[in-house]
Amino acid sequence: MATPYTPPVTGSGFKARVQRIGGNLAAMVMPNIGAFIAWGLITALFIPTGWVPNTFFAELVGPMITYLLPILIGYTGGRLVHGQRGAVVGAIATAGICVGSDVPMFLGAMIIGPLTAYLLKLFDELIQGKVKPGFEMLIDNFSAGIIGGGMALLGRWGIGPVVSWVAGRAGDGVDWLVSNHLLPFASVIVEPAKVLFLNNAINHGVFGPLGIAESAKTGDSILFMIESNPGPGLGLLVAFFLFGPRALRPSTPAAMVVHFLGGIHEIYFPYVLMKPRLILAMMVGGASGVLTFMVTGAGLVASPSPGSIFAYFAVTPKGSYLGMIAGVIIAAAVTFVVASVLLGFGRLEKRTDDADAALADAPVSPAGAVPAQHRAPQTGRAATTEA
Repeated sequence: MATPYTPPVTGSGFKARVQRIGGNLAAMVMPNIGAFIAWGLITALFIPTGWVPNTFFAELVGPMITYLLPILIGYTGGRLVHGQRGAVVGAIATAGICVGSDVPMFLGAMIIGPLTAYLLKLFDELIQGKVKPGFEMLIDNFSAGIIGGGMALLGRWGIGPVVSWVAGRAGDGVDWLVSNHLLPFASVIVEPAKVLFLNNAINHGVFGPLGIAESAKTGDSILFMIESNPGPGLGLLVAFFLFGPRALRPSTPAAMVVHFLGGIHEIYFPYVLMKPRLILAMMVGGASGVLTFMVTGAGLVASPSPGSIFAYFAVTPKGSYLGMIAGVIIAAAVTFVVASVLLGFGRLEKRTDDADAALADAPVSPAGAVPAQHRAPQTGRAATTEA
């Protein structure tokens, strides 16, 4: 399932495989965005650092992030593989990895939900046409219960601890970047990966789970802002509107609205791929935004999804608005300046347009559409005959 403005994945190379993984991650998460938004709003409002602290309602925060959201993801992943039966066993198995876990099991749910549904699918294909009439419901129910329950036990014993260990090592890496004040350098990897349409894999698979775990402990997290910052994309589109190819400039205002207000970052990826040197502007702009967030101590209480400025305001905790706005504006401004320089402030496009106009106005010989002064001299017998 592809997100809007994400081109269909073709080919069988490494990049195509990674893109498919990102698409599958998005397909498990995007249908449940409403639940993420609900959790984010409840968190933003009622936790001790929220807008209206309330311990009674804040009791919802822990169970929702620990059980509800991962089980929804496992349910959806199972449904993608094997319909409703796959959804049920995916949810059962996901419950097994959620119990006793110290971190939200989003990564685990993305693994065990589809895997359990696939095992059930194999079983159903194996017994297809071999069950005696009248026993279909009995076999269906018991097979789902046994496979789902068995995978829940396996998840509790093996998969959950492995995912916790992986998440811990990833957290250590992020902690190392933060403690050494190197977190802005993450943009050097994140921005090129985004324009290859790997943004879903990065956000939902890495920064989202780590940010949720940090937010549950500290009340907010800067990790939600590394990939989702709408500032760099806005700066790029403004530079394209002013200095990009003239044929593309009329399309950029709508792209700005879709990206900055709608949160669909994929809309600007083709602009970067069209001028690959602009990836430098995205990296510098993204790093500038992250640096600003670090300096101002900004963070979000939940993942802004989609990554629009409205979503940013919705999940920004009290006291972080100035830092959030500054990071978005600075990221947009830096990206705009660097992209404008790389586009030659329109001079490169003007020279191209002038050359095209000169070619169009040049005299055309009777021999065809190529101007006489640009045609190669004729040689051989034909030239001798003409002479």
